[in-house]
Amino acid sequence: MPVDPRTPVLVGYGQINHRDEIDPDTRSVEPVDLMVAAAQQAGNSRVLDAVDSIRVVNLLSARYRDPGLLVGERIGAAKFSTLYSPVGGNVPQSLLNQACLDIQHGRAGVVLLAGAETWRTRRGLKAKGGKLVWTAQDDSVLMAEVSGDDVPMGGDAESRIGLDRPAYIYPLFEQALRLANGESIEDHLRRIGELWARFNAVAVGNPHAWIRRPVTAEEIVEPGPQNRMISWPYTKLMNSNNMVDQGAALILTSVEQATHLQIPTESWVYPHAGTDAHDTPAIAERDELYRSPAIRIAGARVLQLAGLDIDDVDYVDLYSCFPSAVQIAAAELGLAVDDPSRPLTVTGGLTFAGGPWNNYVTHSIATMAELLVANPGRRALITANGGYLTKHSFGVYSTDPPAEYRWEDLQSTIDREPTRDGLVQWEGIGTVEAWTTPFDRDGQPEKAFLAVRTPDGSRTLAVISDPTAAELTVREDIGGAKVVVTPAGTATLR
Repeated sequence: MPVDPRTPVLVGYGQINHRDEIDPDTRSVEPVDLMVAAAQQAGNSRVLDAVDSIRVVNLLSARYRDPGLLVGERIGAAKFSTLYSPVGGNVPQSLLNQACLDIQHGRAGVVLLAGAETWRTRRGLKAKGGKLVWTAQDDSVLMAEVSGDDVPMGGDAESRIGLDRPAYIYPLFEQALRLANGESIEDHLRRIGELWARFNAVAVGNPHAWIRRPVTAEEIVEPGPQNRMISWPYTKLMNSNNMVDQGAALILTSVEQATHLQIPTESWVYPHAGTDAHDTPAIAERDELYRSPAIRIAGARVLQLAGLDIDDVDYVDLYSCFPSAVQIAAAELGLAVDDPSRPLTVTGGLTFAGGPWNNYVTHSIATMAELLVANPGRRALITANGGYLTKHSFGVYSTDPPAEYRWEDLQSTIDREPTRDGLVQWEGIGTVEAWTTPFDRDGQPEKAFLAVRTPDGSRTLAVISDPTAAELTVREDIGGAKVVVTPAGTATLR
């Protein structure tokens, strides 16, 4: 059947790893440099000249008034608009979903999606007494329009006790998973070490990965000088790796425009469907800490929109900031975590391929596109996650064209899912539902964060602030233990 000329198609994809020595006496690389280099990989001068919309993933390394404007000027685009995304690892897929709709309905012609981070250089310069310098835009340059509203990262119960970063919250989810599965600590560590070793094996074969050194499961879970414990049970090699200089770019247009620009059809990849949704932002209000209604519902729906079942999908890249994110997504989507014929990543994940803050999924889409072009006719699923398993976006891709691109926002359905009463302040004796223990740089426990079920089934969050008492939470399995919680949010094991 003929393809509708307005069908959106991904026609270009580029990735850059910058590994040059960090020198305070020379001009440092900045994020715009990497975005431009990736865009030049993604399209030739004829294609880049035709770009009429530049949409940039939110940056942490540098602060520009309008980074898309700088990118457009440097790639030689003739006339273009710009957008800047909210914060979240979900936004690259969300930006692509929106770009497909805009192309399909004639609101855009050729869209460049780009993102980059130079966090390795920024931190390295700081360590040497220098400072990352980026291109300044004066006040005459308007701030870029933001492409959508942000979703809160958490709630009052989390901020009250300092449970305020992914490195604390994802290992809390990990303990909830372990306890729900009835696993011993030893069996569980062995299993997640093997899971992450399989991700590492994919990174070893990925030319775009930041870390391509083979690592065993034992090396991943065993703390040491080069692999310190961050927050138990996660060592450094189970955390997202943001110490990278990486950029990626994607170019989307319509079938009609791709033909006009003489882009070879052999490099075309069609987005078939997309969905977006978010879970309850407040961790204390999640029904279960090892579940994600948004992944279950929006993941199932994106496959339905594409006319597929999960078993019809040949390639998968699950957002992989931490092991718990992968396991929860796999369970909600009905994927086996240990199927050798269908790994859960095509990149190696955010530990090994690289975790450039909000921009990882731009890399995963680019890598997936390369894989699909090398294996025509296969089908692929991309998942993207922002916050603490909070914000989710999904995409289905193939080199075969869809009948039409389809997208849905599933929020109204997910808002009807059950939640739990999250108590910001509570006093009494509860039961430990999950916990994690942050370590200092000397390898000693600092404190322990607890998710506590109250006698009526509500949840409160608390912290064991005494390091000596926190050390017990690493030596013993305290799942199901009784704990005394004070109105201030401190806790003591009974």
